[in-house]
Amino acid sequence: MHTPVTPSPATVEIVRHAFMSGAEQMRRNLCRSAYSPVIYEMKDCSVGLYDARGDLLGQAPGLPFFLGSLAGTIKLVLERVGAGAFEEGDVWLVNDSAICGSHLNDVTVFAPIFVDGTLRGFSGAKAHWNDVGAKDAGYVSDSTDIFQEGLRIPPMRIIRAGELDEQLLDLITLNSRFPGALAGDLMAQVTACRTGAERFHSIVDRYGWDQVEASIERFFAQAEAADRASVAEIPDGVYRAEGALDGDGISDRPVPVVVTVTVEGDEMTIDLEGSSPECRGSINSGIVQTRSAIQQAFKFLVNPDDPVCGGNFRNLEIKVPKGSCFDPSPTAACLHYGPHLMLAIDLVVRALSDAVPERAAAGHVGDSWNITFVNERGREPFLAGESIIGGWGAHEHGDGESALVHSAAGDFKNYPVEIMEQRYPLRLRRHGLRTGSGGDGRHRGGLGIVREYETLEPCLLSLWFERHDTPAWGLHGGKDGAPPEVWVTRPGEERRLVLKCNAMPVPAGTVVEVHSGGGGGWGDPAERSPQNRAEDERLGLID
Repeated sequence: MHTPVTPSPATVEIVRHAFMSGAEQMRRNLCRSAYSPVIYEMKDCSVGLYDARGDLLGQAPGLPFFLGSLAGTIKLVLERVGAGAFEEGDVWLVNDSAICGSHLNDVTVFAPIFVDGTLRGFSGAKAHWNDVGAKDAGYVSDSTDIFQEGLRIPPMRIIRAGELDEQLLDLITLNSRFPGALAGDLMAQVTACRTGAERFHSIVDRYGWDQVEASIERFFAQAEAADRASVAEIPDGVYRAEGALDGDGISDRPVPVVVTVTVEGDEMTIDLEGSSPECRGSINSGIVQTRSAIQQAFKFLVNPDDPVCGGNFRNLEIKVPKGSCFDPSPTAACLHYGPHLMLAIDLVVRALSDAVPERAAAGHVGDSWNITFVNERGREPFLAGESIIGGWGAHEHGDGESALVHSAAGDFKNYPVEIMEQRYPLRLRRHGLRTGSGGDGRHRGGLGIVREYETLEPCLLSLWFERHDTPAWGLHGGKDGAPPEVWVTRPGEERRLVLKCNAMPVPAGTVVEVHSGGGGGWGDPAERSPQNRAEDERLGLID
């Protein structure tokens, strides 16, 4: 008869932090090994360790968007293929939007972890691949179905019993314009997964599986209890907020997003009923990614200071209308899966801003704001793409932060100027804060940035800049932040505003000025202290 194990509080904490430390080592090895700057400089990746059910044990700083969807992907694959499909020495990969929830460029690689012949967990790494064979290189801003967006990979073994499947690798690289970098990035993810498996085994070797399993159950229970206590402090009620995106990339019709939050005791329900149906353009996300985003919004407001694990979100119910842009058909275009999710995250915060004003901030960076330069047929083919940082919303306790990426992107970075100019035929003419872009208020919204590029050879330009018509909102009397703007000036032509375009030819000498949006203000502007206004002027933060 099995005797239950009761680990000491010290053992529980050591095991909890050992899993997080293992994930951090996974992330370091991934970034050190990757071939593409989008991973090793911009950190467009996330990693985690999971139990045999796919519940999170430990994660490293990365994209919150990815962290939740990694667990969701592993769980969905488990549901589809069964635990018996996994064998020691396997490494699997998948990128299908219907399974991973995000666009096809975001590829999930994961490995089963066995202890004494029994499946005990998984290690996983999700990272952005620059090109997966879409109709245009890199980002496709005018796609209308998934088939235009690249190679769809169902859950498959890339490594079986320790042996690389060369035929599958050949198939994948054959469908990329940059096959060498793709293969290198894939193997960096494999390295990260193997690192995670090694760290998992080292924890079990030190404490034994019974102690580790009991510790996991204990810190899962602690996380659930903390979530429930935090929700119980929110007044019961039904809270609603709505907003809209500028368009779906195909038409300029607004894309509505509606969020209803119901709090009852220590339980919360977040419902997206009333939001846009599946879009013809690429503003769609699979259900796994939608759930990840809503969990992130929950975490912002509920027990935000503690690390995330599989015990979180047990008191959260997420309702998503089938056939909406949040749970579309399997062939829906999903390239820009983020804008409506980012808006939904912000709207959850806005919905509860009156109920728990001390927890809520004004609107912030509204989109990933993508800019891509590519020349796949040049003397030295290149693809340079990045997401632009902006201003965060002010809050009850102070001003919003300036020049940060959207919360969904977490640890994401802009390219350093030196890397951009050294690797690509681009000159960065300006990079600095956008004066006056933060919304006024008792507390000022954070500033966006100005980032000015000059092309040194002909190339194709793609842009996706959302939330121009509905910029970051102020709260409690605060003013809205400035909307994003992109100004394109071809040699000999007038400067013109362009917010979305796909593979637009631009000659050498074209200047692209990106002005990212600012965060919303908080509170009545008349209540901002004269000392703060004087300091704003001295630092050049306002006009």
